[in-house]
Amino acid sequence: MQLLISVAGPDEARAALRGGADVIDAKDPRRGALGPVPPHRLAAVRAAVAGARPISAALGDAASEDALARAVALAVSVGVAFVKVGFAGVTSEPRARRLALAAQPRAGTDGGARLVLVAYADWRRADSLAPARVVAVAAAVGAAGVLLDTVNKGVPLFAIEPLASLAAWVAAAHAARLFAALAGGLSGSDFVRARALGADLVGVRGAACVGGRTGRVSRTRVAALRALTGAAAPPPPPACVPVGRGLLSQRDVELSEIVRRDDEMLHAVRERA
Repeated sequence: MQLLISVAGPDEARAALRGGADVIDAKDPRRGALGPVPPHRLAAVRAAVAGARPISAALGDAASEDALARAVALAVSVGVAFVKVGFAGVTSEPRARRLALAAQPRAGTDGGARLVLVAYADWRRADSLAPARVVAVAAAVGAAGVLLDTVNKGVPLFAIEPLASLAAWVAAAHAARLFAALAGGLSGSDFVRARALGADLVGVRGAACVGGRTGRVSRTRVAALRALTGAAAPPPPPACVPVGRGLLSQRDVELSEIVRRDDEMLHAVRERA
């Protein structure tokens, strides 16, 4: 099982990379479950990762074919490996299929970016399709995978869906030759259950951050989560990663991490006070 860490910018991308994330996901947590980051920030995340890991880009919930096609084309031009699209506000399966098809042709070009469709466990709250129907749409349009997430970040995935329903959803995705990812308020204690269900990937934001979901991604927390996935560690990132026009040596990165650990300690003290 692999680990996806959602990051809001290049500094967090470097922390996720150094912590051992398998996939770096560009997303603005202040804009909802699939909040897209601005194009310049997506490009900065891509530059920070420097090809060491695949990057996914959250593109929000689909509203129109034209807007979605433009967003996908832009993300693909930056060099992402995956684009994620949700369907909040879409209750018609034929409509969802048309929207997904608007993304799919562009997601399969320029380096092989692939489409991931996002279902919501709290789909009634999202006014969306039931998760099983999103799997059917993904299979029909030739998507690479499906992600089951939550709109309400105050209630975690495993508190919404019983294990039997999640197991059936993962099995249906695999039967349709899709990879199955789980997200939505997951913590390290949920990883054993996710592995037992057969999930291929878990997506995390809040548990990887100091200060909650809208806080800052911590390398130390990512590393702790990575150890719980049960998979072999990914190859180490390069000794140097590009920053602006120059290079930041690995030692410089380590020094900044020391400062960040101090910040984490201060935050923990404040939480206990």
